[in-house]
Formats: sequence, C-alpha cells, structure tokens
Amino acid sequence: MTMHDLIRGVAQRLALTQLTVAEVVHMAFTQIQDALMEGERVTVGSFGTFRVNVRAARMARNPRTGAAIPIPDRKVVSFRPGKELKDRVARSSGQDS
Repeated sequence: MTMHDLIRGVAQRLALTQLTVAEVVHMAFTQIQDALMEGERVTVGSFGTFRVNVRAARMARNPRTGAAIPIPDRKVVSFRPGKELKDRVARSSGQDS
C-alpha cells in the first residue's frame, strides 16, 4: 500500500475529497515525525508505538580488505505493534492459503 492508496481508501470510506484527506494524513505524519525528533514516544491507540532508539557505536570489518571500520552511534526509529494489530494480523494470516 502506498500513501496514495491510503489517502484514496480513507477518502472513499469517509466520502471526503482526496485533497482534504491528504492534508490530514500528511499533517498526522508530520506531527509524529516532530514528536520523534524531540525524543518523545508516540502511541497510536491499539495500533502501536513509535520510539527513537540509539544504536551504540561499534567496530565493523570491510569484507574485502578486512580493515576495521568504526561505525558511530546513531538514532533509529522503531515500531512496536499493539496487541489489537498483532491479533488482527495473526488472524488474517491463515485466510490467504
């Protein structure tokens, strides 16, 4: 599913214009991004939780030369699905067979 598919689907379900829905969806994602950039955790109902984790610095190896390469620490976004989302996905996985 692409962003366009999401916007089109919501617009059809709510009988709104795609332009209106696009503005709302983009604003919602912007709010989530802003909160994550400030280090906040974002919980979306029973859908799940987004948060920023810090990956520690480490040493890696260049597979071609074997030389050690330092990799600095960095921030990454993680998502943990909520119980309802996990349950719905688990129930739907047996229906495709």
